[in-house]
Amino acid sequence: MLNILRRRVVAAAAACLMALPIAAAPAGAQTLKLVAHSDLKVLDPIWTTAFITRNHGYMVYDVLFAKDEQLRIQPQMVDKYEVSADKLTWTFTLRDGLEWHDGTPVTAEDCVASLKRWGARDALGQQLMASTSEMKAVAAKTFQIVLKEPFGLVLDALGKPSSNVPFMMPKRVAETDPFKQIDDYTGSGPFIFKKDEWKPGEKIVYVKNPKYKPRPEPPSMLAGGKVVKIDRVEWIAITDPLTAVNALQQGEIDLIEVPVPDLFPMLKADKNISLFGWNALGSQIIMRFNHLHPPFNNVKARQAAMYAIAQEDFLRAQVGDPEIYRVCNSPLVCGSPYEKSYGNVLIKPDLEKARQLLKESGYDGTPIVMMQATDLQSSNQLPPVGKQALEKVGFKVDLQAMDWQTVVSRRAKKDAPDKGGWNIFYTTTVTVDADNPAGNSFTSGGCDKAWFGWPCDPEMEKLRSSYAREGDPEKRKQIALAVSDRVMEQASYIVLGQYKAFGAYRKDRISGWLAGPVPVWWNITKK
Repeated sequence: MLNILRRRVVAAAAACLMALPIAAAPAGAQTLKLVAHSDLKVLDPIWTTAFITRNHGYMVYDVLFAKDEQLRIQPQMVDKYEVSADKLTWTFTLRDGLEWHDGTPVTAEDCVASLKRWGARDALGQQLMASTSEMKAVAAKTFQIVLKEPFGLVLDALGKPSSNVPFMMPKRVAETDPFKQIDDYTGSGPFIFKKDEWKPGEKIVYVKNPKYKPRPEPPSMLAGGKVVKIDRVEWIAITDPLTAVNALQQGEIDLIEVPVPDLFPMLKADKNISLFGWNALGSQIIMRFNHLHPPFNNVKARQAAMYAIAQEDFLRAQVGDPEIYRVCNSPLVCGSPYEKSYGNVLIKPDLEKARQLLKESGYDGTPIVMMQATDLQSSNQLPPVGKQALEKVGFKVDLQAMDWQTVVSRRAKKDAPDKGGWNIFYTTTVTVDADNPAGNSFTSGGCDKAWFGWPCDPEMEKLRSSYAREGDPEKRKQIALAVSDRVMEQASYIVLGQYKAFGAYRKDRISGWLAGPVPVWWNITKK
């Protein structure tokens, strides 16, 4: 609350300040200038699940399938597909005219290599690969996935809308070790990344791909025709929320992806600006533990942290406006078919129980390293709240401030916390990534193959595997609820609630912003 009050005081005193000067685009270019939710430093959307890198991926790369606004999976790069009677052989044929940015044709071999690399990192991709006997190109534009057993989520996997997204890359790029970052950013998507104009901490530039061939259907969320109606997109790095709003009000930028909620009154008061709930399905906030190192390699230490927490404290600090946040202790999302409540857990702290569990865990008082991404408006206020909550029950917390891209790199390290590793960080995910066990990366108990934090839980993996293979909806629901129970029993990670994301844009300049779980810039028209 103090942070919110401080921002309001600053806003009232500084509303007349000029925004940072922004360099002009090349003469004649119709340019969309926007402030993204963080700076971009990691460019490999398979190596990391960071949303800023995912957003970059949607600019540069294309996908085989995509979800429309009814959440139905629709073909994108794929022209047609067939499934054998025994449900084991899936055959996919690409559309005509697909080209990489360097002018070479997109081939089935490129797609096979891309899927294999994605499948090594993504939670749902790993499930698909475990059920796959063979993946092969059978013609220049046709490839097959041959399964060992029926897998009911093939299209769900290939049409996964958010991190990790199965983006298609040229074979030479996709053959990069999935645990190493790529250094070639050739895609086939609607925009081309201008590496020569990229200035980390200042600006990222994309230009329209003149050879991109949109689908003929009208755009619908992430599906349909990706028609680019502007020449150039510039992501301008402005870390201070008030400065970004000033730049929007003065017309120096066109759009802010995620302005902070306590500045909404300033935005609503400007007749030239509209607030847009582009992610009406919402996002989920989580606290992530590192399971490799003490104290959170002990389930009782994780449970102690869980019983120390009240979600509303985090939501008030980070989101502020109760109209757009929701207290929810369901790991698989409130409002989903797999919603399940767990009483007062994470709603009303049980400090006595938390202290007893921490004592039973054998915690020796070593400070835990909690990373704080100071420049990420979706989670930068969470760590101080977490530090206070954990210290109430006996944890010692070393809160370390850094930018989000440093968190993205550091969270991939398995080193001990005092050797450059970590114990806790915070992140958000769109609810369509979290509402089922197969696609929810946080639920994975796959040890080294699991998402950052690397929980090793064979029982969880059995449940997730059963979910992916079960065809009966009611039985699948029961498995999903068992996954949810397992998350809470093991305190695999901590759910901190849900909220809806709003953007702000100059309505006197632009139109056509598509709603969905991902902010995309095709279909936008600039006056």
